[in-house]
Amino acid sequence: MTIDNTEGARAQIGVTGLAVMGSNIARNFARHGHTVALHNRSIAKTDALIEEHGSEGDFVRTETIEEFVGALQKPRRVLIMVKAGDPTDAVIEELAAAMEPGDIIIDGGNALYTDTIRREASLRERGLHFVGAGISGGEEGALNGPSIMPGGPKESYAALGPLLESIAAQVDGTPCCTHIGPDGSGHFVKMVHNGIEYADMQLIGEAYNLLGSALGYDAGKIADVFTEWNGGDLESYLVEITAEVLRQTDAKTGKPLVDVIVDAAEQKGTGRWTVKSALDLGVPVTGIAEAVFARALSGSREQRKAAVGLASGVLADKPTDAAQFTEDIRQALYASKVVAYAQGFDQIAAGSAEYDWDLHPADLATIWRGGCIIRARFLNRIKDAYDENPKLPSLILAPYFRDAIETAIDSWRRVVSTATLLGIPVPAFASSLSYYDALRAERLPAALTQGQRDFFGAHTYERVDAEGKFHTLWSGDRSEVRA
Repeated sequence: MTIDNTEGARAQIGVTGLAVMGSNIARNFARHGHTVALHNRSIAKTDALIEEHGSEGDFVRTETIEEFVGALQKPRRVLIMVKAGDPTDAVIEELAAAMEPGDIIIDGGNALYTDTIRREASLRERGLHFVGAGISGGEEGALNGPSIMPGGPKESYAALGPLLESIAAQVDGTPCCTHIGPDGSGHFVKMVHNGIEYADMQLIGEAYNLLGSALGYDAGKIADVFTEWNGGDLESYLVEITAEVLRQTDAKTGKPLVDVIVDAAEQKGTGRWTVKSALDLGVPVTGIAEAVFARALSGSREQRKAAVGLASGVLADKPTDAAQFTEDIRQALYASKVVAYAQGFDQIAAGSAEYDWDLHPADLATIWRGGCIIRARFLNRIKDAYDENPKLPSLILAPYFRDAIETAIDSWRRVVSTATLLGIPVPAFASSLSYYDALRAERLPAALTQGQRDFFGAHTYERVDAEGKFHTLWSGDRSEVRA
């Protein structure tokens, strides 16, 4: 139903930016009984939404920002769903000029968290609340229940939280939405979520490639494998849709669709942001980084074409026990996924400390259990691990995951070594295993690195048997002095 906005401020929430994500979220609000004010730079999109979906709830049609803001109950709550960057800043400025102190602006796009920190501080000075809300679940989630990660002022959540929780996915009666923390924390957590998503997808891709290249399985057979895996510990949205994609037949050729899709993966930038942030924070997110680089390499099509036929060396024979190697791949996939999540939660902990956000890992595992792209059965295990020990040094050290990796370790090693001997690239599997081995090592070659740094740059080093910093007089008598 369309409401004439001359009736006054009727809407509980406003949505501006009515592309697919914005339209679906607006419909989600309306379906849950909220009156929704609609705004878009092109009025045609507003009219199209009302014409096609006006029967789903109460919508208020507006044309100008002033009309849009005037249709909202106080405190006014406006959700922005436009392209990140300059377009978001432009819409924020228009809204801020028309709004009053105490009103709330929510950015639901994939904004860079440092931009959100800047915007929140600027709007706070003007008496407005700014909420950076990570929203995961894609178009389907936006309509039927996403995972929502709102940051910003805690007091704004009193007015905003019930609305967001009502449209979020629900798991065991708990909404997949909670107040994350101050300023840019919501978008930071969503960024890391996306980084984990990159790693998860790359690991699944490597498993698919191994099943095809090492065992000769066709797309249909691999789909059956993923369907079986989805009935166990690997149950997740991404594993589920992997089977569906592999079963899709191309109408034009009759071949599996995956076999006619160009093998160059695109990206929108959130994975790169995750890796850049991790570098700034000094957190090794090696699995996520390899996934980002793998997408970049896949896109270097001319370079790859020129490199076809390069020497492979003597390759090993393919595995003869297909059932065993399939199980090995399953175990390696699970163990590598644990590493990806462990690294993501390490980055979240580092970001929380850097920006004084006081983030709670168990809360994040709770809201990622439904609605979002990385939803998976083992997020319940992650929640349990952090509930039991909120200061867990690494997710890998939680008893459940420690036991799971101990069970998987031999399979994991066989997969990485076999892939290497067959010349099949497994950057995420291999880097995840190397990370695990480095984490458990009693001593790393970094001691030599520090010695080298001290030699050429007098950067000093620490000793295992004494406190403080030391330097060797390399260009002198090579005696050691305290720095």
